[in-house]
This record gives sequence, structure tokens and C-alpha cells, in this order.
Amino acid sequence: MSTALAPWQQRIHDQAMASLAAGRLGHALLLCGPAGLGKRAVAEQLAAYVLSGGDPAADARNRPLIAAGTHPDLHVVGLIPNREGTRIRTEIVIEQIRELGQQLALTPQYGSAQVAIIDPADALNTAACNALLKTLEEPAPGRYLWLVSSRPGRLPATIRSRCQRLEFRLPPREESLAWLASRGHAAAGAAEALDAARGHPGLADEWLSGDGLGLRREVGADLDALETGRADPLEAALRWAGDERAAERLAHAAEHARDRAAALGLTDPERLHKLASWFDDANRARELLRSTVRADLVVADLLLAWRDGARAQAGKGEIR
Repeated sequence: MSTALAPWQQRIHDQAMASLAAGRLGHALLLCGPAGLGKRAVAEQLAAYVLSGGDPAADARNRPLIAAGTHPDLHVVGLIPNREGTRIRTEIVIEQIRELGQQLALTPQYGSAQVAIIDPADALNTAACNALLKTLEEPAPGRYLWLVSSRPGRLPATIRSRCQRLEFRLPPREESLAWLASRGHAAAGAAEALDAARGHPGLADEWLSGDGLGLRREVGADLDALETGRADPLEAALRWAGDERAAERLAHAAEHARDRAAALGLTDPERLHKLASWFDDANRARELLRSTVRADLVVADLLLAWRDGARAQAGKGEIR
């Protein structure tokens, strides 16, 4: 497990450590904020400290086990394969939470504490949330329950209200650029990626480390071609859904619609409303891809709507 935290992660970590030292850190935490900012990394760093009790020798023993996912007193609950083993579930189910409760009822093996991390906590279904409430309401000494979520609003208020909140926010631009430079990215590329990622350094780093920016440009070119009749929506849908990056393409497509709406301003309220609706539809399509529906059909409906919207606007005399 790497001990190096990004500056914004370190601030949250230090805040939690200060609360722990002052005896103000509750047994239940909700680490929330945009995806990709390193919430899980901070949770694991805090777990390493709690499980070692501040003892350097115990910490040296614990960290490799935490990194390998084999520490007996650290329990991580996440999305697992379905019973058939054919795909990953889209929800955390009640059986997982019941098993977690049984584990937390046992005596810690390496010290006096146990830590449970639920990630992503917003994937808990209703039955699992209800089962989790008992653990939250009746905490045992030395038991810590930490929920990691990029969409905390999806959690019931009964759970949120019982958790101490650690909020992750996008860092200042200069701090993000300095961090990207420390990751070995050239200044010009880092600035372009950070702007495209709307100030999200983790996303910018991911794009710069792979071909995320290239895929973003490809999606924009496809949407422009659909608008002008130079591309077929069904052919484009097959390409978009033909590999494991369909959800990533839809995320770029939604951002493309948002950028178009921002450039439009308030000059055309009707068009602005349609772009906002399409933005919502693109994000809903991403959710649908997690189900058993055919991805190409979901994407085809979305791209047909984009083309038809452009045609309707052109028919009204929109100047391109």
C-alpha cells in the first residue's frame, strides 16, 4: 500500500487524525466527494493507523497485509460477482452486510480494533441499508465502520445522519497542476486535461496516463458528424458499445452536451432545455449499461435523439 497521498488527500487524512487524537472521531465515517479523488486511499491509511494502535512495529506488519487485502481485522465490502459468476453485481446485498456483522462480532486477531470499509456505499440496496443500521446504532468498542461514496445522496438519511462526514472537494487549480507535474505529465498536456476534466486532477491523470483525451476528442467528432449527417447513428452506436469503454464514451458525450449548453448561454432557451435533457439521458444510459440491457440499443436511442435534435434545430434555421 503506497503511503504517498496527494495534497488534498493529506488534508482530509490530517483532519481525521486530529479528530482521532482528540477523541472526536466517531465509529462511523462517510468519506464522500467526486469519484477519483482518492477516498479509498485515505480510508486505508486511516485503517493502517487504527489497526496498529500507533505502534510502528505493528504498522510495519499491517501495511503489507492491508495492501494485499488479507488483514484479518480489515473487512472490505464491495461489489461482487453474482451467484452464476457471469457478471459483477450492481448492488451490495443484505447477505454481505450480515456477514460483515458476524465478522465485527468476533474478537480482533491482531489488536484491539476492527475496521470495515464499504465501497461504494451508495450501491447498498434497501435491505442491506436496513441491516447496516443495526451496526451503526449499536457500535461495539473498537469497531469502525467507514462508508466511501461519490453519491452520498443515494444513501438513506437514517444512515447519513449516523456518520461523521469527511468531504473531499476538487483542489485549487495550481495545486492540481503541481501534482500532475509530479506525476510526470508535461505542463501543456496537464493544463488541457485538467480543463477538460473540469478541474478534477484524478480524472486528468487517468486520461493523461492512457488515451482518455483521445477518446474524448473521438466522441466529440462523432457527435459533430451525427449533427451534420456525415455519420450514421446505428453504426456509431455499434462502435461505442463494441468494447468495454461504452460508459466512458457516454460520460464524454454528456460533457460534450454540457459544454455545448454552456457555450449557448441563454440565447436559445428551447435548445438549452433539450441539451440539458440529453445530458440527463446520457447519464441515465450509463446507469442502464450496468444492467442486462443491450448496450448497442441503449446507445443507439441516445445517438438517434442527438441527430434528430440537431435536424430539428437546423430546420429552424440554426446557423452552424
